[in-house]
Amino acid sequence: MSVNTDRHQTAAARYFEAWNATEPEALRKAVAAAWAPEGSYTDPLADVAGHAQIAAVIAAAHEQFPGFAFRPLGAVDGHHDTARFGWELVNEADGSAPVAGFDVVTIDEEGRIRRVLGFLDRVPAGA
Repeated sequence: MSVNTDRHQTAAARYFEAWNATEPEALRKAVAAAWAPEGSYTDPLADVAGHAQIAAVIAAAHEQFPGFAFRPLGAVDGHHDTARFGWELVNEADGSAPVAGFDVVTIDEEGRIRRVLGFLDRVPAGA
């Protein structure tokens, strides 16, 4: 049973804001707003902690996929200090979405992300 709250929605919205920030200063601020200082991010391709390393992973994704944006897929599902949501990486020019997955996040008392466990469901060959 989901007990989704505004807290879960807000954490997910900040997460997407960070993943869609492309300018270095905007990215730094968005990561600081979304993640707790000791926050971490782990997926099949990365395992990092701290704002600087998280921002570096996001910047690398934008270098690999210029002109793409991260979009939510479906609703945020959450309870207690945990939320999950799907996402896709969308080409803003043609609408294609070659990468998709879902993430499970834990959030702190202030609603900032402590930990992300990411799963990739769709990845193009060679990526």
